[in-house]
Amino acid sequence: MSSINLRKKIVELTLVKKQLTGVTARVGIVLDITGSMRSLYARGVVQEVVERILAVASKFDDNGSLDVWVYDTEFSRLPPVTEQELGSYVFTHIMNNDSIHKFGRNNEPPVMQDVIGKYIKEEPDTTPVFIIFINDGGVVKPTRKVIMAASALPIFWQFVGIGDSDFEVLKQLDTMSGRLVDNASFIHLDRIEDVSDEELYDQLLNEFPQWLKAAKAKSIL
Repeated sequence: MSSINLRKKIVELTLVKKQLTGVTARVGIVLDITGSMRSLYARGVVQEVVERILAVASKFDDNGSLDVWVYDTEFSRLPPVTEQELGSYVFTHIMNNDSIHKFGRNNEPPVMQDVIGKYIKEEPDTTPVFIIFINDGGVVKPTRKVIMAASALPIFWQFVGIGDSDFEVLKQLDTMSGRLVDNASFIHLDRIEDVSDEELYDQLLNEFPQWLKAAKAKSIL
């Protein structure tokens, strides 16, 4: 059995555990491509992350694809990744793509606004959106304002901090007041490549069920 099929099996078990079976969601991943991420792209860690998250998308999304963004000071919305072209996705669409701005500094709000634009304005739908946001630190403070303003939207933001940064801004997401619902979560995985699929999926999907309930209660969904 291929690694993606094995991972889909693990996702299925996690969905049962989290009482998420039967839930449909549109899934996207936002990938930090700032300078400090260079070695993770070169070593294939990001490619592996994309495969691991595609397994989640394949169980949530009817079309079996994962929407993809990359960002540093600028951002790019890339073609969705599917199982058919998974093996070379990061090399073909990111590393070998000269149109992408790479290895600069952080600026999260513009890419987040593009995510919102895609799902709310371009493709309005009642289906919930689950965004996995990979970052290795240096998040700009205005990111909190975007999360605050987006709390009435059908989008849940799961931030994943990798590496040894202090993640000051992201750690504050769960305690921010003034939101219609808690629409964001943060987990820290120092070396994501060393985290088992079982643990990764368990942590990724830990707060999504609570958000679904809260969003339905507030008529966001």
